[in-house]
Amino acid sequence: MVNSILSPGDKALAEEREAQPAIHHPARGFSDRFALGFTKLLRFSADTFFAKRYGHRAIVLETVAAVPGMVGATIQHLTCLRRMKDDDGWIRTLMEEAENERMHLMTFIEVAKPTYFERLVIQLAQGIFYIIFFLLYLVSSRTAHRLVGYFEEEAVISYTLYLKEIDEGRSPNVPAPAIAIHYWNLPADATLRDVVLVVRADEAHHRDVNHGFASSLGGTPVERSAAAPYPPHAAELRA
Repeated sequence: MVNSILSPGDKALAEEREAQPAIHHPARGFSDRFALGFTKLLRFSADTFFAKRYGHRAIVLETVAAVPGMVGATIQHLTCLRRMKDDDGWIRTLMEEAENERMHLMTFIEVAKPTYFERLVIQLAQGIFYIIFFLLYLVSSRTAHRLVGYFEEEAVISYTLYLKEIDEGRSPNVPAPAIAIHYWNLPADATLRDVVLVVRADEAHHRDVNHGFASSLGGTPVERSAAAPYPPHAAELRA
């Protein structure tokens, strides 16, 4: 079953073409159901507040999305120090995820130009979410990673709908910002549509990695080869 719970409609789901494999992790047990329920609540809030202003939605949501990777990396780092054991690559993966989400934010700031009110919302949302997620990770890292997996499922859907707005002419397909062209190694004449495609692919990768981490923590076998691939990123972030 692919995104059947979270999907806004079969038509929108069918348009997840570039972000394969399109995966929905069925909720099993209280931990997964809590993560899914919290995600649906945030999705409802985002839809109510932003409607179809996907550029502005991306700015606020990417600010929040950059929090889990850094929180997870910090706690994993301290845990490995205390237990004097290897991290199995988790710390670097989570830090790269946080950096990647930050680059999404820097890109969409150039596209949507947030208002002062939206900047205030960003500060409040980030502060509140950081505290909640940090405590959640301490209590149950499995639930925290499952929550991020569900967040990323929603992100794939949102960027799919953003592509639809661009393709049907309701959102202008402006030239890609220079920072995006450098970071994703895009051609010089790349447009916003090209940026949304690679951002969506990033989110699909984060989705599968975090679901994999949650399953691993729950003792479930993980098929790493099934994870959606990452687009190539610049080794040096400064253009």
